[in-house]
Amino acid sequence: MRIVTGKYKGRHFDIPRTFKARPTTDFAKENIFNVLTGKIDFEGATALDLFSGTGSISLELLSRGCSQVVSVELDRDHHAFIRQCLKKLGDENCIALRGDVFRFMKSCRQQFDFIFADPPYALERLPEIPDLVLNNGLLKDGGIFVFEHGEKNDFSAHPRFVEHRSYGSVNFSLFR
Repeated sequence: MRIVTGKYKGRHFDIPRTFKARPTTDFAKENIFNVLTGKIDFEGATALDLFSGTGSISLELLSRGCSQVVSVELDRDHHAFIRQCLKKLGDENCIALRGDVFRFMKSCRQQFDFIFADPPYALERLPEIPDLVLNNGLLKDGGIFVFEHGEKNDFSAHPRFVEHRSYGSVNFSLFR
């Protein structure tokens, strides 16, 4: 896993082979961030990374200048890996939380400029996530929510849907 651009550009982190997480490919990550660069200024933004997995997106957001990143991951080993990566960077602008994303969304009172969610594609509750994010007041006015999902999901009928991007088997739906 590597950081694509920003102050930590080119930094690599070796993901343990035992991980169940499917990190967003570098190709897909680089392309979606190229699209986002024209839509949001990450410098000084607050960001939320749901279903953080390896922490790849959280690290990318820090590298691009976010003033605060909240990373939420349930798996103990994945959470520990994210904390280890943050320690290596020496960046204290990320709060790595270990917990259930659905509980977090219900209790969180903070709003974010940018939200990224990359749940397991087979997650039963996956279709609920856009409404949970957008209806719980987590996204600031003018903010962007990026939802990574499998090709079988279609969110284009959602009232806050903006666009869909596909990079190989990786699909992103963008909401405002």
